[in-house]
Amino acid sequence: MNASKIAALSVLAAAAIGSAGCSSIRESRGYVVDATLVDVVQPGIDNQRSVEATLGRPTFTSQFGEPTWYYVSSVTGRKPFVRPEIRQQQVLAVKFDRAGNVIAADRSGIEKVVYLSPDGDETPTLGRERSFLEDLFGNIGTVGQPGLGGGATGPAGPGG
Repeated sequence: MNASKIAALSVLAAAAIGSAGCSSIRESRGYVVDATLVDVVQPGIDNQRSVEATLGRPTFTSQFGEPTWYYVSSVTGRKPFVRPEIRQQQVLAVKFDRAGNVIAADRSGIEKVVYLSPDGDETPTLGRERSFLEDLFGNIGTVGQPGLGGGATGPAGPGG
């Protein structure tokens, strides 16, 4: 082989290695969806015990309102050194009545994903804003005054 062919092959090899480093990394996260098992869950027939035996433990459960189990599956893609993006998402929400029987099994996809972008680097809070010096010296004069939660106690002392 002559030097020009070797140089061309080395350039092609370097380009192939470089483009492989820029390809997207695909990761599956959360519940692994098995369509056959998901289709088996039937309202009016199944209960919490049978759903757990069929699908396993949920990704998370509702804290308020009617009892609901959520099975979340997502596929992300990212380039090296970049934050991953959700490419696909499936959520199965299994709702139960008070007795633990399935009343609904709803599916949703990526159309329900909400992307939040924080507004600046501060978290808004309720209350008044105080400066550093107000925080540092704010209790001077109030410590020990009766009725203000200071250290003063009545004549009987701390034990009453």
